[in-house]
Amino acid sequence: MTSPSRSPSRSPEASAEGSASASAPARPVDVALVHRITPDGAVHVIRRRGDQLEAGALQPLREGAPIQGEVVSLRPRESCPLLCDVDVLYTPPQTAAASKPAAPAPRRKGPAQVASNDYRDNWDSIWTKPKPDALN
Repeated sequence: MTSPSRSPSRSPEASAEGSASASAPARPVDVALVHRITPDGAVHVIRRRGDQLEAGALQPLREGAPIQGEVVSLRPRESCPLLCDVDVLYTPPQTAAASKPAAPAPRRKGPAQVASNDYRDNWDSIWTKPKPDALN
């Protein structure tokens, strides 16, 4: 999607903003289209982040409740209030499990081992009958 060119008839702030964005790297497109609001306050959106489309639900933050995923702020556009610019306020740190898929467990031949050597050694001490004393 190309951005519209700025005309020189705009205010000095707009032209300064246009020159700043030309020298700085372009910010990736991050917009959300609101398509449903549930009675409990959840907002269902279709989000475009760069070249990817994602479907998701936004929940209002509640004190004491854990944060799951990103914390974002939506700014509705004047021309279309259901189309919102997304500002990411918090991104959770990547965990090793999330960034790298877990390696499968090595395969072994035969049935699963359900008893260890220690278990087998103690089996005799628990289940064998005591030997009678010869002196009694």
